[in-house]
Amino acid sequence: MKYNPKKHHRRSIRLKGYDYSQEGLYFVTICCQGRACLFGEIINGKMKLNDAGKMIQKWYFKLEEKFPDVKCQEMIIMPNHFHCIIENVGTVGTDPSVCPESEPPTRREPPTRREPPTRRKPPTRRKPPTRQSDGTFLDKHSGLLSGEHGGLISGEHMGSPLHRVVQWFKTMTTNEYIRGVKNMGWQRFNGKLWQRNYYEHVVRNEKSYQNISNYIINNPLNWEQDKFRKS
Repeated sequence: MKYNPKKHHRRSIRLKGYDYSQEGLYFVTICCQGRACLFGEIINGKMKLNDAGKMIQKWYFKLEEKFPDVKCQEMIIMPNHFHCIIENVGTVGTDPSVCPESEPPTRREPPTRREPPTRRKPPTRRKPPTRQSDGTFLDKHSGLLSGEHGGLISGEHMGSPLHRVVQWFKTMTTNEYIRGVKNMGWQRFNGKLWQRNYYEHVVRNEKSYQNISNYIINNPLNWEQDKFRKS
C-alpha cells in the first residue's frame, strides 16, 4: 500500500502511556517546516552557524533557566533540524503555595464592625490572548504563554513535561526568528519555523546514551546521508 502523508501525518509519535515528566534522558529532534535550511551550512564536515543558528543555541541553554528540573546535555544544530539530549532531573522542590496539613489552624479573631463598602471601579476590559505562530497563546496583560488547551507554559515544581519544554523552546525561537526577519533580513520561513510535531526517544541506559551522543557529534560529517536532509 502506498504511503499517504495526508492520512498519517497526525499520528502520535509519543510513547503511549509513558510519563514524560519523570526523571530521565530524552533524545529530541525538531525539524524546520518544509526542512528549509535556515541555521547555517555544512563546510568540510563541520556545521557553520549563521546568526539564526546561534540564536537557536542560545535558547536551548536557556531551558535550564526556565525549567529548574531540566539539564541540557549534548546538542547539535544542523542546517534544517536540531538534535539534543534533554535530561529531566525530577522534582526540584515543593509548591510554596501548598500549606502542610500538619500545621495547626490559626486562632480566629472576633469579627470587627465593618465599614460601609467603598464603590469599586469597573474592571478594565482585558484583551483576549493572542495566538502565536506555533499554536500557543500570549496573554499581553500578564505576559504568560499558554498552550492550545489553556495550560500555562512554565517550569513546574513537580517535573516539567517534555512537550511543554519543547513547546516553550519552539515559541521563544520562533518569536526571535521573526524579529530577525524584520530587523536583520534573515531568510523568511513558510508559515511556521518548526514542524508541528517532534521526534523523541527515551534514553534507557548508558550504552544508548553513548550511541546517541556519538550520533549527535558526528551528524555534520554524515550530512550527505542524513535522513532529515531535504532531497
